[in-house]
Amino acid sequence: MTLTDRLPGSAEPDAVFDAFQSWVEEQGLTLYPHQEEALIEIATGANVILNTPTGSGKSLVATGAHFAALASDRTTFYTAPIKALVSEKFFALCAVFGAQNVGMLTGDANVNADAPIICCTAEILANLALREGSDADVGQVVMDEFHFYAEPDRGWAWQVPLIELPQAQFILMSATLGETSRFKDDLTARTGRPTAVVANAERPVPLIFEYAVTPLHETIEDLLETRQSPVYIVHFTQIAALERAQSLMSINMCTRAEKDAIGAAIGNFRFTAGFGRTLSRLVRHGIGVHHAGMLPKYRRLVETLAQAGLLKVICGTDTLGVGINVPIRTVLFTGLSKYDGVKTRLLKAREFHQIAGRAGRAGYDTIGTVIVQAPEHVIDNERAMAKAGDDPKKRRKVVRKKPPEGQVGWGKPTYDRLVDADPEPLTSSFQVSHAMLLNVMNRGGDPFTAMKHLLTENHEERPAQRRHIRRAVGIARALIAGGVIVKSEAGPYKLVEDLQLDFALNQALSPFALACLELLDKEAPEYPLDVVSVIESTLEDPRQIVSEQRKKARGEAVNAMKSEGVEYEDRMRLLEDVTWPQPLKEMLDAAYETYRRGQPWVADYELKPKSVVRDMYERAMTFTEYVSFYGLSRSEGLVLRYLADAYRALRQTVPEDARTEELTDLIEWLGELVRQVDSSLLDEWARLQNPTGDEAPEVRIDDKPPAVTRNARAFRVLVRNAMFRRAELAALRRWDLLGELDAEAGWTSERWQKAIQEYFAEYVTLGTGPSARGPAFLHIDQGATMWTVRQVFEDPNGDHDWGIEATVDLAASDELGAAAITVTAVGPH
Repeated sequence: MTLTDRLPGSAEPDAVFDAFQSWVEEQGLTLYPHQEEALIEIATGANVILNTPTGSGKSLVATGAHFAALASDRTTFYTAPIKALVSEKFFALCAVFGAQNVGMLTGDANVNADAPIICCTAEILANLALREGSDADVGQVVMDEFHFYAEPDRGWAWQVPLIELPQAQFILMSATLGETSRFKDDLTARTGRPTAVVANAERPVPLIFEYAVTPLHETIEDLLETRQSPVYIVHFTQIAALERAQSLMSINMCTRAEKDAIGAAIGNFRFTAGFGRTLSRLVRHGIGVHHAGMLPKYRRLVETLAQAGLLKVICGTDTLGVGINVPIRTVLFTGLSKYDGVKTRLLKAREFHQIAGRAGRAGYDTIGTVIVQAPEHVIDNERAMAKAGDDPKKRRKVVRKKPPEGQVGWGKPTYDRLVDADPEPLTSSFQVSHAMLLNVMNRGGDPFTAMKHLLTENHEERPAQRRHIRRAVGIARALIAGGVIVKSEAGPYKLVEDLQLDFALNQALSPFALACLELLDKEAPEYPLDVVSVIESTLEDPRQIVSEQRKKARGEAVNAMKSEGVEYEDRMRLLEDVTWPQPLKEMLDAAYETYRRGQPWVADYELKPKSVVRDMYERAMTFTEYVSFYGLSRSEGLVLRYLADAYRALRQTVPEDARTEELTDLIEWLGELVRQVDSSLLDEWARLQNPTGDEAPEVRIDDKPPAVTRNARAFRVLVRNAMFRRAELAALRRWDLLGELDAEAGWTSERWQKAIQEYFAEYVTLGTGPSARGPAFLHIDQGATMWTVRQVFEDPNGDHDWGIEATVDLAASDELGAAAITVTAVGPH
């Protein structure tokens, strides 16, 4: 029986509230006074601004709001800032209301879009509001994490629904809203509904704040001795979090029994090389690491172990404040300043309280602790003063240390100010774009009046509004010049009839990519990889990956120029032109300019040629090899997310008639590669396509991906890549790397060198181009348990007599999650 089955026969506020309260009591819960207040206001139709602490039950109020909307037959929208939170809420609401009553829109996946409850990102709702305005079928909006309203790049999406959906009831929720009176007055004026501010909630688990001037190791040891774990140690870089975790290995965190319990909980969890082995050592010692650069399965492992009470310390970044599910008793700040992408600055009060609010677990703790660790120079100064004692002469002689150069100084006054400060007032971050104008034009009616309302009724100051108006006029003129907006018989202007407006929000350049595919030669050997390059150019740049690619390219360029005798000044000048690989850049740039003239809205979206999937495929590398090659062990989660996004884009964007056998093989390979590294990203995507009314199955931390050999097509590509990798290394004369791959099978670097030098004694080159990679150069004899394979070398004479022979153990491949290759011979056939 779902909550939907408990809907009263009447939409009367008392009936709605009583029905929901009865359901809450059946769950073994009791409403807090502030929850009751908010739910009564919602049931009566009022807007509610819920400005209550973390852990005070905002999610339950949101559930009650959806219940009230269903009772009055209104469509209700739940919005969150990131797709992961939208997905989490979607499955939670499916379990409560039944899958048939809940839909989700994120750009990646549209599920049950006609459901009465819709979970979506803020941008999805904002664009719906722009396209349909007050005619939109939106009766209620629950906006979670509303403090994102002030985000410079994304805040417009939290503001637009407030302007364009006067018919809706709004519930704005956050623990750190700051001053809310202007939102209360604004909502009441726009919607005609009364607006209640619920901000008098007491935190269920009160917090105590401390400022520690003891060295960090001593602070942590004291917390462990006084049983104040789990401790989340907050850092502001991923490398600092990992280094801190490793430094804590000298502390004996757990008893033997606790370590045995951790080992039993981990079970047969598959840790990969690199960071995985490091994490394995840490968690077995009772220390977790948690940051956005990790693989999802590793973050889930840390969360699960923490929930079981098996981890004493977790070292992570300030992503903690976004709402991840890690139970914490104590939050320990290692600093109060951070680099925000532009400069190093002190934390804002909102940031500080958002993170601090994670301390203390309702139902587990009676109190939460927040400790701010004093800077090292402050601790040193305190020690020096303590050593000087009360002697005035000695105290005057103490030379006080200063903050390291380049750092923002702070101390106890900063701590005191942040603890006592309320979150800063939210500031408007309205923006105007081509897409905004086109969405409003698509609404019909009088677009001039609609745009005037949007541009003059937003929350910006008048000078900023004038800037937005000038930009909107400039965009409109460009759209008219491009023939996208034309004169209308019934009104001043309208959109042309055949304008394509159904592009995905997360992949706005997909229509451009489709147009570009027509420019490629489908018969060319490089066609599959060129298709990949087109799709990759429409995806966001994975900053860490392209940065490391550029660094490696510049290193190789410097070495080449040194060997050619290029002078230092000339080398530095030439290096400015060396960047990460950007296949098809000239063709893509030219096509983009042509496309933009006919579809001016694409000017909002930058084309970003790059090569990550293509680079990995051309190098015939496994995921682990690629991460190691570019030194990305701290960012492997980012690498995997990019590969998963590329896989979905290829699957969703490339039409069947544009696919060849080789391209299909490549797409299948990419999907299997992602699945074997961490199946959760693609498994969740699959679940989104086929949701059920049951609760999401519990994820066990020892879950393994499906057998790699079950997808025969993808496995053949994995085998082909593994064999071709050896051919490439042979062409590069990298005996050392070949020895690393095959030493266990007896093929040491010396043995490889002897075999390949015999080849080069006969032939000048060894081909590694697209044709050399093709299926014609790989012969496979498939047995039931073992494959026998031969990778033929592409020699310049076309003899094709040399090659590498190997066996592939299928059972070992399933255990490994990759092709288990054993080289048996290298030479002429």
